[in-house]
Amino acid sequence: MTTEVASDTDPRSRSDGLGWVSRAVFPDDRVGLTVGGDLPAGHRAVARYAVVPSVARARFLVPLGAPRAGAASLLAYNALRPPKVRALRAAIGGLARFGGAGLAPFPTLTVSVPAGVPAVDLLLTERLAADLGGTPLLAAFGVRPPDPNGKPTLQLFDADGRPRGYAKIGWNDATRALVTAEAAALRDLRAVTGVTDHPTPPGLLTETVWGDHVVAVVEPLPPDVRGVPVDDPPRIAALLAVARRGAPAGAPRPFASSTFLDRLTALADRAAVAEPAGARAVAAVAALARRHRDTAVEFGHWHGDWVPWNLGLHAGRLVAWDWEHSAPDVPLGFDLAHDAFQRSLVLRGEPAAVAATAVDEQLDRHGERLGLNPGQRRLVADAYLVEMWLRTWRLADAGAGWNGALHPALLDVIEKRHTS
Repeated sequence: MTTEVASDTDPRSRSDGLGWVSRAVFPDDRVGLTVGGDLPAGHRAVARYAVVPSVARARFLVPLGAPRAGAASLLAYNALRPPKVRALRAAIGGLARFGGAGLAPFPTLTVSVPAGVPAVDLLLTERLAADLGGTPLLAAFGVRPPDPNGKPTLQLFDADGRPRGYAKIGWNDATRALVTAEAAALRDLRAVTGVTDHPTPPGLLTETVWGDHVVAVVEPLPPDVRGVPVDDPPRIAALLAVARRGAPAGAPRPFASSTFLDRLTALADRAAVAEPAGARAVAAVAALARRHRDTAVEFGHWHGDWVPWNLGLHAGRLVAWDWEHSAPDVPLGFDLAHDAFQRSLVLRGEPAAVAATAVDEQLDRHGERLGLNPGQRRLVADAYLVEMWLRTWRLADAGAGWNGALHPALLDVIEKRHTS
């Protein structure tokens, strides 16, 4: 639904992060959102949030009316956050324990609905509470700058502060695809319970369509989960467990006749129709096929975004979340390659060419433990980089915009590798 805003106090009229998140969470124009103003005529208030620290610099929307839930929304999983963010959340979480009185210095956002209209028909939190058993829920959410590849996420709590889940909202083509893919992955991962060394994924609690949004609710993480260090060495046993899901090692299969290569070819052909740079991707896939036509490799599943910030430890076991890029039938070693690429690109801020070199170095250092010989390691690296550019194109084509760190730089890297 489109949102027509009449009131200057409605944050949905803003172009910043608060406006973006408000439009995603409250898309129905019958819902009133007011900050410091009167409710729309004929409306009744159904929820209130503290806007922290201000409307102009909003970072969090903290639910009011249940102090324990408000405090929990800021304090839960703080051990997973960077030190500065953790300190800020701890300070505000302490204030939230005193309810509205503690958060009084911050502006209040009031959510209202027309009298006589059930809130469950208009508010996502009410709909999810009904889907999850009917216990009333309070939602909190962070505010980030507008991001066409970002998914607003509701933290759901009982009034006593017990976490109930995370609701991820797909609001455009790119994010709808990601939310749908993660829900499918989590359904499939129910079968891996008890598989030795496989990281524990969150369970899928429910999924729903809300207007033109797709929403998936996943289980909360264990309350005492701790993040793995960003310099944590690769966990080879876990990577193998993700790839094989408890099955024995698969026999290597020729790359040239793989369904994976078929998929890359089809995606590159689609890109060539939609995007001028797609012709370069078609050439890159063809070069990949020629270079590695005689290479056989084991294929399996991958997490798809295996990085330290998506991993944690609980009760001696590895926990992994954000499975939205998970897929079957990829060359064994893709998660190891992705880990190296993202640490270089994201953590160290290095360009795509340096990140590609980090992939080669990590595969040379650890690939033998995955059973990869030198030729297979080069195949994994080359195929992974093509996969990553095609992922970048898919997201851009779905409305997320180009990732400037990867396009066109990653195509340049790929082409140089195939001519070296």
